Amino acid sequence: MPTTLEAVRPIALGEIQDARRRIAGTIARTPLIRLQMGPGYPDIRLKLENLQPINAYKLRGAANAVAMLSEAERKRGVWTISAGNAGQGVAYAARAAGVPCTVVVIETAPDSKKERMKALGAKLVLVSYDRAWQALDERSYPGVEGTFVHPFDDHNFIAGHGTMGLEILEDAPDTAAVIGGIGGGGLVVGVASAIKALKPEVKIFGAEPETAAPAALSFKMGSPQVFKDWKPSFVDGAGGQSVFPRMWERMKPLVDGYIVVSLEETKNAMRLMAEKARIISEGAGALPLAAALTGKAGQGPIVAIVSGGNIDLKKFFELIGAAAG
Repeated sequence: MPTTLEAVRPIALGEIQDARRRIAGTIARTPLIRLQMGPGYPDIRLKLENLQPINAYKLRGAANAVAMLSEAERKRGVWTISAGNAGQGVAYAARAAGVPCTVVVIETAPDSKKERMKALGAKLVLVSYDRAWQALDERSYPGVEGTFVHPFDDHNFIAGHGTMGLEILEDAPDTAAVIGGIGGGGLVVGVASAIKALKPEVKIFGAEPETAAPAALSFKMGSPQVFKDWKPSFVDGAGGQSVFPRMWERMKPLVDGYIVVSLEETKNAMRLMAEKARIISEGAGALPLAAALTGKAGQGPIVAIVSGGNIDLKKFFELIGAAAG
């Protein structure tokens, strides 16, 4: 583990374009569809990252990060920390590269995510959310060896996510705003890096649940903050306990605003996607649609990134049933 990290620097458009070529054989170029909401609603399009091979956008960053490791780094094996989607992404990319993978996984992650990581060949180490967040900050965990691939504060990981921004502008050049959920911040930074380089007038918004909204708090306070009232929820793939200072440095010049939504609004967005577009979204994947429906991102065209669909079906039906009621 390096004693000093590489200084934060902007992610260049050329790096994102290179990443696109590098990961083209691994990821899916996901569709962008219009959500038919009728008059009185913003013009909303959905970027369906739930259709990636691991049903989540994290494969973009993981594939790029693992591909850019040296031979010596790969031989040591790789490991990451995850609530499920980054773990699946790194495990998928590691298996393709023929290297062993360990995931320090949050113990409350859905069983579906744990099972898929195991199926991809990953060794799992279960820990509490607090301990996982600490390990993310320290970039180490006792007894776990190998090359660490950070699930959000990693330049190459973020550049991989930027490939999504290229696709969005190709498929919807009239886009006025893009909304992405925020956990660590890698998704929104990657997409914004591509979009701001090509069309700086497009607004970029981050979406967070009311139970875990450190980025919105940091934006309000003007510096990276800890969210003291953090509570766990079904939105397990987004909403951190704090904003890491390095990620705040990345987000600050790129993200135009942050929209906090309630858990009820998130459930409602999950139900709407299931009803109107037959899309299964996990909680984190529904945050951007919930944010778009508040009107705070304007009338559109708005692209809401459906970041993943990894949710236990029993839990999904329970949540959308509650929303329908």
